[in-house]
Amino acid sequence: MALPIRRIDPAHWQPVGIDALEDNAIDVVQSTNNRSVIAGPGSGKTELLAQRACYLLQCGIAPIPQRILAISYKRDAAANLATRVRARVHPELGHRFDSLTFDAFSKGLLDRFGQALPKEWRPTQNYEITNATFTVVQNTLELLSPPAAVGTKRDIIAISVKTFEKDHLVAAPLALTPLGSPSPAQWAAREFWQNWLHGGSHSVLTFAMIGRLAELLVRTNPMVRDALHLTYSHLFMDEFQDTTQVQYDLAKTIFWQSETVVTAVGDHKQQIMRWAMAMDDPFTPFETEFGAIRTPLFNNYRSSPDLVRIQDVLAKALDGGSSTPISKAEGTIVGNSCEVWDFSSVATEATLLADFVAREMIQYSLQPRDFAFLVRMKAVDYFTTLQPALAARGILLRNEAAHIGKVALQELFSELLSETLITVLRVATSETAGRCWSECLDAICSLRGLAVDDDDRRHMAGKALEHFSDDFVTRFPTPPTDENRAEEILASVIDLVGRANLLTASPAYRQGDWFARVCDAARMHLVASSRSAAGWKQALDTYEGLHAVPLMTVHKSKGLEYHTVIFVGLDDGAWFNFRHQSQEEMSGFFVAFTRAKQRVIFTYCAGRGRRQQIAPLYALLKSAGVQTIKKS
Repeated sequence: MALPIRRIDPAHWQPVGIDALEDNAIDVVQSTNNRSVIAGPGSGKTELLAQRACYLLQCGIAPIPQRILAISYKRDAAANLATRVRARVHPELGHRFDSLTFDAFSKGLLDRFGQALPKEWRPTQNYEITNATFTVVQNTLELLSPPAAVGTKRDIIAISVKTFEKDHLVAAPLALTPLGSPSPAQWAAREFWQNWLHGGSHSVLTFAMIGRLAELLVRTNPMVRDALHLTYSHLFMDEFQDTTQVQYDLAKTIFWQSETVVTAVGDHKQQIMRWAMAMDDPFTPFETEFGAIRTPLFNNYRSSPDLVRIQDVLAKALDGGSSTPISKAEGTIVGNSCEVWDFSSVATEATLLADFVAREMIQYSLQPRDFAFLVRMKAVDYFTTLQPALAARGILLRNEAAHIGKVALQELFSELLSETLITVLRVATSETAGRCWSECLDAICSLRGLAVDDDDRRHMAGKALEHFSDDFVTRFPTPPTDENRAEEILASVIDLVGRANLLTASPAYRQGDWFARVCDAARMHLVASSRSAAGWKQALDTYEGLHAVPLMTVHKSKGLEYHTVIFVGLDDGAWFNFRHQSQEEMSGFFVAFTRAKQRVIFTYCAGRGRRQQIAPLYALLKSAGVQTIKKS
């Protein structure tokens, strides 16, 4: 596909790389005002933002030298959007598209301009990033003794440890001067801040605290805010339903009442991150304060018509006013698209599910990655029973919720170091690298910060990659089966791309020991993937899980899609919190269901628990015509 560099007349612009967009999507792509886009499952929200970026860049509406800023909640979502844009526009245009997570964006501001903060709120430059765990917060609060005017030590101990960070520590924008008559919780929050900022040899911060410092930085330094206005003509906010108050306040402080045009895309029905401080409803304040026009998307390009019909029943239980989606996918299976299977025992469940997957793979010519086992929590418990049954039929099961060292396996896949390692090794160990070669070279040039028109240095980078590949197959003809050999391989790849370049490209690598943790995890996973591999290709395929059925929690399935989803454990034990947080649990159920293209199977086994508390879920499925079938 030829990528034009010349400016295109907006009247003649066409979607890039796809046949068409629905009318409302075209309206958003070409909009000149702030938009709040309600994009249900399978509506192509990432593609929508990619096409909007294409339109703005190719038509010169985001004029040189201004850039487009896209902020996402998750690293993999940010990377996916960046990849799509760069595949659809000329490199000279694509380099003006910045796709970051909120955490990376706020950290970048703090690292660049943090010394402009008032002294009281200024962290040390070598600050450490950590989490405000229950134990850490509890221990810190127990050390505080308030003055009599504030309250007693008992008042401090009475503060909820579980919600302290959200409700008090980062609940509101930071004040330049202390409150005159603070409550015990307000006083404790300020003391906590000062202790973590100035109580040791270096500051200790959570990402939420970094977000609050970034907001204060911009609020108190108009020149920084003005520079951001000049830099970014357009702002995209992806997965907007999961936006936290900290993130929203930062975006508002920077871009409210500016010339920057803001497009927020998300789906309140898929809000499953309230436990991680997500706002209850970010769409309403955004539409009110930014004057954003709400625009729904109707098409569902993922799921079959029958699955979309059931999805509509679930969606209206979450929001009675939600629009009815239109399936644009074709149903390709025989039989019901959704059923609940009631098993007599856990062992029977594992055996019959393994039989089902093996049979479906043959009947529909499917691969292991076309299936997914989803669970509510404690994935390892389900893995223990399912893995032997699937293995007996020659099918690999991979627990993507497992940890390799100190990094979750699924998290490792989206890490820049891991992605770079696999990209380079694919090229170095393949006789015909083809497309992998150009993708690898582009990645290396990007890490080195080379301009798209810097032909000489890009040519040198290509020569370096060629030399690396020739040398690599001589030094490492087979994949590593011991830690030392894997360490040599990892070090050689890091040397090729440049350790400093990796640290520059990923802000999280520059603080604490996260880079070391990711290196350890990548090394250990490479060894584990190589031990039973016949050669490099099999080892790298195993590393990426290309030939294994994934097992993961509902929260980790967000943004993914599979031919068939098997949700194991629809019972009170797994959904123990349903009675207390029914709205968020319903959203989690909705997310799990909407990952499927063709079929959804729910399983129940009395040995795991009853189904009394989650009876509303069963009632919803029944109202949608979903049958419960006894299996034995």
